[in-house]
Amino acid sequence: MEINKQLALKVIAGISLVGVIFSGVLSYFEIFQQVCGLGGMCSTTIFTLPSCVYGLVMYLIVFVISLVGLRSKK
Repeated sequence: MEINKQLALKVIAGISLVGVIFSGVLSYFEIFQQVCGLGGMCSTTIFTLPSCVYGLVMYLIVFVISLVGLRSKK
């Protein structure tokens, strides 16, 4: 069964959008509210930023790349 490019990119965009929302909420609580959005210990930091911020950036990059792929003509 062959999956076409457009369908694959839509699935990737959807999954990455969920990741952006999830990591965005966690980042908001961790940075602005100073609490863990999951209720546990979330104080893992990398270069003074919570690790969920890096997840947010990575999911956002994947989301943008998938949108660019969907908008391309080829």
